[in-house]
Amino acid sequence: MQQPYDTPGAEADAGARVLVVDDDPTVAEVVSGYLDRAGYVVDRAGDGPAALARAAAHWPDLVVLDLMLPGMDGLEVCRRMRGHGPVPVIMLTARGDEDDRILGLEVGADDYVTKPFSPRELVLRVESVLRRTRPAGTPGMLRAGGLEVDPAGRRAVKDGGELALTIREFDLLAFFLRHPGRAFTREELMREVWGWDFGDLSTVTVHVRRLRGKVEDDPGRPRLIQTVWGVGYRFEAAANGS
Repeated sequence: MQQPYDTPGAEADAGARVLVVDDDPTVAEVVSGYLDRAGYVVDRAGDGPAALARAAAHWPDLVVLDLMLPGMDGLEVCRRMRGHGPVPVIMLTARGDEDDRILGLEVGADDYVTKPFSPRELVLRVESVLRRTRPAGTPGMLRAGGLEVDPAGRRAVKDGGELALTIREFDLLAFFLRHPGRAFTREELMREVWGWDFGDLSTVTVHVRRLRGKVEDDPGRPRLIQTVWGVGYRFEAAANGS
């Protein structure tokens, strides 16, 4: 795309901007209507190229993205948007196979909703994701294991180099650094990091695997984010000599 992208988060106080991308006009209209009534500024697109053009004109605070789009599918749209800047994505699909859910999460989707779904539940998911991308207050720097995380600036650095993390990967890493040495179950991580009391626990597994690939010297033999068999995961602050 030729035109420059607006700076993420540059929209005024009119409310968060949500881009709804779905080739089913009925689904798009219903979802847009619920989001509009919840106070969001809503843009709509029916295919991948139109979604990228909308994002170029007005960078969204969040994207509700159908996986099965004609031509350019939702995975490719997600990749291209993420190539221009961080943006949280909630993926929609009519297919409920676990492989599809994991594929969406591997690309970096922050949430995954299978059709048919409750529009009111989707609005709650949007609120949950946005709430975590706009944390209140100004928490201090977090440092451990050769990592440095700035929650206010939403920047993470490993050995002096900035990490390219998705919204959820950043939230997960910051949570681990706030609670070093403590083992958490996947259910606890889903509740504390995602804000959900229920959901597909493979979401946590995929995000841990992706995060390890970015923060571990050897992801195949993780030292920072360790698996606690029969429990879940634990962050070892003393790893890497810190």
